[in-house]
Amino acid sequence: MPILGWIIVSGLAMSTIALLGAVTLLVPESVFARMVTPLVALAAGALLGGAMFHMLPESVSALGNSLTPYTWAVAGVLFFHVLEQFLHWHHCHRPVSRHRPVGYMILIADALHNLLGGMAVAGAFVIDTRLGVVTWLIAAAHEIPQELGDFGILVHSGWKPRTALLYNTASALTFPAGGLLAYALADRLDLTVLVAFAAGNFIYIALADLIPEITTAPAPRAKLLHTTCFTAGLAALWAIAVIA
Repeated sequence: MPILGWIIVSGLAMSTIALLGAVTLLVPESVFARMVTPLVALAAGALLGGAMFHMLPESVSALGNSLTPYTWAVAGVLFFHVLEQFLHWHHCHRPVSRHRPVGYMILIADALHNLLGGMAVAGAFVIDTRLGVVTWLIAAAHEIPQELGDFGILVHSGWKPRTALLYNTASALTFPAGGLLAYALADRLDLTVLVAFAAGNFIYIALADLIPEITTAPAPRAKLLHTTCFTAGLAALWAIAVIA
């Protein structure tokens, strides 16, 4: 399949993950909370492992072991920090009853996040198909608990399920749009820097947003489960890097 085909298919597949939010309608909030938090731990490990074992090494290989790839990675961390500070964006993985509704702010921030994610995945596909697939899987591991959380918040704060699903899916469509934009700019922009930038994004999300969510459980059994899931995410991405 040509690179453009990979970008389109992966973008549309990522957008369909927004539909998974409807799962929150089928389970009680207490069950939903127990289901989401281990996924968050797994996603945190996958994001950190993907950034450290795949995306940064690929950027260093392409850009050289200079300050350039690390500067772009730090720029990715800084950008998401600023985004969170000024848009009050949060992935809201905790049980929905603990949060005040943020409504359209969540959707706007997620749309921007998805646009950047689509550009990063497309950049990875342009560099190497295998890197593109791995980058997509890393992003998907994060999107699943995020979409569950966001949809749950919208519904439990008064949005009609169909309306929440429609708006959530619309915000997810910026992911394939970002992919097509990056592909169109491939001849004028070094897409390798997008991979380093996205690595910084993933590191920030893992360390600033997700890990704090999984370290607040008071029960030893929950702590053990979260640590196991987090380690499994890291180990899986490490194993993929070794095998590939």
